[in-house]
Amino acid sequence: MFAKILIANRGEIACRVIDTARKLGVATVAVYSDADAAARHVAMADEAVHIGGPRPAESYLRAEAIIAAAKATGAEAVHPGYGFLSENPDFVEAVTAAGLIFIGPSASAIRAMGLKDAAKALMEAAGVPVVPGYHGANQDPEHLAGAAEAIGYPVLIKAVAGGGGKGMRLVERPQDFAERLESARGEAETAFGNSTVLIEKFVAKPRHIEVQVFGDGTHAVHLYERDCSLQRRHQKVIEEAPAPGMTAEMRAAMGQAAVRAAQAIGYRGAGTVEFIVDGSEGLRPDRFWFMEMNTRLQVEHPVTEAVTGIDLVEWQLRVASGEPLPAAQEDIRLDGHAFEARLYAEDVAAGFLPATGTLAHLGFPDGVRIETGVRPGDRISPWYDPMIAKIVTHGATRAIALNRLAAALEATEVAGSVTNLDFLAALARHGGFRRGEVDTGLIARDLAALTTTAAPDLACRALALIAAAGLAEGGAPLAGFTLWAPLARRIALDGLDGLVAVRAPDRIDVTIGGETAECHLRSGRWWVNGAPAGLRIVLTPGRVSVFGRSTHHFALHDPLDRLTAGPGAGLTLSPMPGLVKAVFVAPGQLVTAGDRLAVLEAMKMEHTLCAARDGVVAEVMVAAGDQVEAGAALIRLEEEKG
Repeated sequence: MFAKILIANRGEIACRVIDTARKLGVATVAVYSDADAAARHVAMADEAVHIGGPRPAESYLRAEAIIAAAKATGAEAVHPGYGFLSENPDFVEAVTAAGLIFIGPSASAIRAMGLKDAAKALMEAAGVPVVPGYHGANQDPEHLAGAAEAIGYPVLIKAVAGGGGKGMRLVERPQDFAERLESARGEAETAFGNSTVLIEKFVAKPRHIEVQVFGDGTHAVHLYERDCSLQRRHQKVIEEAPAPGMTAEMRAAMGQAAVRAAQAIGYRGAGTVEFIVDGSEGLRPDRFWFMEMNTRLQVEHPVTEAVTGIDLVEWQLRVASGEPLPAAQEDIRLDGHAFEARLYAEDVAAGFLPATGTLAHLGFPDGVRIETGVRPGDRISPWYDPMIAKIVTHGATRAIALNRLAAALEATEVAGSVTNLDFLAALARHGGFRRGEVDTGLIARDLAALTTTAAPDLACRALALIAAAGLAEGGAPLAGFTLWAPLARRIALDGLDGLVAVRAPDRIDVTIGGETAECHLRSGRWWVNGAPAGLRIVLTPGRVSVFGRSTHHFALHDPLDRLTAGPGAGLTLSPMPGLVKAVFVAPGQLVTAGDRLAVLEAMKMEHTLCAARDGVVAEVMVAAGDQVEAGAALIRLEEEKG
């Protein structure tokens, strides 16, 4: 076993690797950027080395700086985590050339799976099922019709030069093929000047099911499957193991296919073989096809650990240090069910834009596994993925594990940044998901319902005002009111005000818009109008947060805040934290509604800001290259003359 390793990553995965290394008595070296000098993974590691500026290209993607840090600190091996350089074969070769051990697969294995077309050809040769299709040069209609028959209906006709759905037709019956082919070719010729098409199997109800594999370079085993079908824009949201509706026959077929894939490339370490599955008629062993292989540890690996009892990071370290596979296939057991929900700092109402902020308050329930790289008081950086934590639950059955996930999400508290917490909780309560009716289109179909935020009820609003009055902690209510002030006081939060009145040492009444809530704090729990409120109040600088089945944040009222001005002020505000990539206007310039004003970039996303109305630019408050916060004023138009 190694004496010391360097972790070429940050955040929750760096902390996760440190946890296992510590358990094995292995010393750890962290690397960090300017933005991460006070990060949790830096504090946890035995040593830490600064490697550059906040941008990934200036730090976590600098292979030479990472290798130099490993050499300088006496580390024997490098664990890449996931993301950054984890699937970069050139980095693997550089690590090896420096006399270090890369805790992961060989460069050749990574390259073999890096090009999707080549990987599919390799998998087909290894006996792994791939999506049936015809990509040949013969464009004779009869030949294409024959290919469609061989593939099996329904099929998709797709323009090879296509995009945006142009030149694409779904064909469900053989008798419709000729007409749909002519239509697709005509549209493709008009749109792209190229009528060439390909034929692929149409997956009617796609599910994303992946198999965890582990190899020692010669042999491989699988650790069963994970269902990652709950996705939004191809990004996983909630993962689970095992897959709902999985049969023993299907599991055996997928597991064997995944092992063949790993052994075909001499795979070493932890990897994941991802399959697209047609779930329209249940899970059938002839309805799954290879999609790609991730040649690294996956973000969702904790659900596999939960149902197998195996520490995958421990296996990584042991195999990389020269040990054989720690277990044979027959020794790997499947126990119960597990879920993982990814908690992000993101603005769901604004289209899931990434968010930043200082985590003024962060609380997780006991009895569940939390994977996090942040602590209360830490800042969510605009430079990296805005993940706050992964919340993992396990139970003897799927229903128990999902109930525990819903309860854990409801008991989680985050203040200081907007999050997707309520969205995750809505997913955990979604009827179809609870029944196991999952496919990759579920979120898109029900997005409106999943992102609808219920208005705060009377109890929530009353407790928010009590907190703003300084009475949230209970005790003697009179302490919150000076002796020479009345025992009733009007309290205001942004968008909310009411009369808070102390009626007795153990009773506070709050009147809001003609409704009165009689509030008592008993044994640490708030009761409102005779019933337990089931709510928790947290007061942080400038904000009151009320947590329960849903989360509501109330800003302390500041009538002088420039950014509370209405649309008439002509302010263009930053909808997310990010880097100003470009500014297209200057003071005095005339703009019309819809004109481009600026472009922001954050976490690999670009967002174009446009003028909301006609007007003249009065002030430009940013320049290209500036880093801005969410809500920052960027451009101001002159006031409309009326």
